[in-house]
Amino acid sequence: MIIVSDKCTGCGICKKNCPIHAIEIVEKRAVIQDNCVQCGICTRVCPFTAITKDADMAEGVVICSACPVQCRVPLGSTGACKRYTNENGTLVRNRELVTEAKEITEPDHRLTRPIITAVGAGTNYPCSRPAPYIVCEKRDDVDVVTVVTEAPLSYSGVTIKLDTNTYIGEEGDKVYREGKHIGMVNTEEYGSKMMTIGGANRLTGKDGFIVAKTIVELANGEEVEVSVNKTTKIKMQTGKAPIINGIQEKKMRIGCGSATVGLFARMMKETVDECIVIDHHVIGLVSEHLAGDAVGMTWSGVTPNAHKSSRGRYFGDHGDGIGGTTLKSPRDAIASVDMRIAKAGMRVMVVNTTGEIFALFEVQADGDVKEIPMTEKALALAKAINDNCEESRVSVMYVGGTGGSARGGVCTKPLALSKAVHEGKAVLTIGGAPTYILPGGGINFIVDTEKMAERPLTWVPTPATVAPVEYTMKLSDYQAIGGHLDQIKDAASVKK
Repeated sequence: MIIVSDKCTGCGICKKNCPIHAIEIVEKRAVIQDNCVQCGICTRVCPFTAITKDADMAEGVVICSACPVQCRVPLGSTGACKRYTNENGTLVRNRELVTEAKEITEPDHRLTRPIITAVGAGTNYPCSRPAPYIVCEKRDDVDVVTVVTEAPLSYSGVTIKLDTNTYIGEEGDKVYREGKHIGMVNTEEYGSKMMTIGGANRLTGKDGFIVAKTIVELANGEEVEVSVNKTTKIKMQTGKAPIINGIQEKKMRIGCGSATVGLFARMMKETVDECIVIDHHVIGLVSEHLAGDAVGMTWSGVTPNAHKSSRGRYFGDHGDGIGGTTLKSPRDAIASVDMRIAKAGMRVMVVNTTGEIFALFEVQADGDVKEIPMTEKALALAKAINDNCEESRVSVMYVGGTGGSARGGVCTKPLALSKAVHEGKAVLTIGGAPTYILPGGGINFIVDTEKMAERPLTWVPTPATVAPVEYTMKLSDYQAIGGHLDQIKDAASVKK
């Protein structure tokens, strides 16, 4: 059970964080309820270390193995995630399987490609004038119209995906170019660092010109050098590996340390007595991990140099060391060896999530470890991890909003155009490339710049980026939104 000591002040932080409301504050002291599942949140958030776990379990409790937390679920209760209920000693998923996905209206296949792109079309400014080109052709006996213009977009930017495990900074850290603030480090995605450059506030600020220039150069496939916090230098170009502080990245990690353990637990067991996988998201310890348990391993007595999250999963501190941690060498990954459990001669391998950095250690009688040469099996394990990693690369997504006055060049009913885009009746492409339209109001999009026509973007010193915008729809739908029918030209003649 959970034990509350005399250190408890009744502050209520544990109660606020408990996901299943299993804690009450009675007379300025936390009281644990019978539905507690020992998920560990209270022990981690308590500022006074007043709450600890005990190994004892009440009768009828079932240990859930649906995730690494391993909640101890009492009869009639759910785990912390509320997905499973203990029904008479059996954990049952408390929601029926959903066998049918939501119906989604896909655009007519005749509309997914524009008749022409807007690259080179020019801009009829102000937007009250019809778009530069409005063309029509038949597709499968249906009249299709494409309206194109190169529209200045102040509400625009790029989202950059860097496939690397190298530390570049924390979320929210400022990104600079030539000493000017142009963007920020974004939340990380699986195996990648994310960065945003631009946006209305940056473009309209005092450094908007270099912001616009940077957006355009990146979207057009040029190499750009930026810095994070004016310390970490990054050269990036779409489709190529990033260069961070002068070192060109090679591999994208296979997954976090826990995922690497999950993928290679059997091979690790056949190779060493223990394996630590270094990663700044989750450091994996195979013998303690559920994947290690599944292949017949028991905890070796080795503890990694990180903060424990759950079985075999540890959080490393962020830094410029191995795998984005503060660990500078494989030896640093081993915090201690409990010789009451471990034995002299045990072999411990340390490897990062790309299989590029590795070392093998032997446990000594005094609990210390000594580095020894890598065995053939250990080298094969590192190679297997490395071989399953993708190549590191940079991807650039252009993000913008076209819901403003530029709609006037398309039709006389701007709201009708917005609705047509969201309903799939009018298909928006940028530089000929398909877009994802963000839900909600306006016409906000994201597009992969590598799928756009070559060098599609320019910029003007308002400052704003100039994007090639195309709307493709049936002629009947174009008429319904108040299209400029008198400006339609035959596509064949325009192409000629």
